[in-house]
Amino acid sequence: MRVVLVDDDGGRLALLDEAMCAAGHQVVGRLAADGDLVAAVDLLQPDIVLIDVDSPSRDTLESLGQISRDRPRPIVLFAQHSDAETIRRAMKAGVSAYVVDGLSAARLAPVIEVAIARFQEYQTLREELSSTKLKLADRRDVEKAKGLLMKRKGIDENAAYEALRRMAMDRNLRLGDIARSLIAAAELL
Repeated sequence: MRVVLVDDDGGRLALLDEAMCAAGHQVVGRLAADGDLVAAVDLLQPDIVLIDVDSPSRDTLESLGQISRDRPRPIVLFAQHSDAETIRRAMKAGVSAYVVDGLSAARLAPVIEVAIARFQEYQTLREELSSTKLKLADRRDVEKAKGLLMKRKGIDENAAYEALRRMAMDRNLRLGDIARSLIAAAELL
């Protein structure tokens, strides 16, 4: 697994690096907490990001949010001190695992496994939500397009649906896309 490590403390960074290499992972980048994490993730394409800080800064959490939104991957944050609000903000920013009381080599592997599992579960839910939203939008737009066809051509609902289906098949497009095209064309007229 390709890993990017983030830590301001050189000693902790070396221990984390050693633990990751001992576990068979490839450390592809080492950054200070104030480094450009987004650029590092873009450049290095890690499988996971591990951050070890005393307390995550607002800038760090913003970078993590951007990574989670645009370049999703598991993120593990080890913090020495924290409060409920910081943990909530970190989880909202996309942190897969937030571990308080620092890092220990013995619990590193299980924490990473849990973070990866949680990340994968979240990604699955995110994809299901996106798919469901698209299906609902398609259904709404198909109904609207059927209504337009029924009104303009004086046909019944089944004939309107068949006309939409035929247009979609002829153009090798999804039914929802054809419906949106028809709605857009009707709005122009």
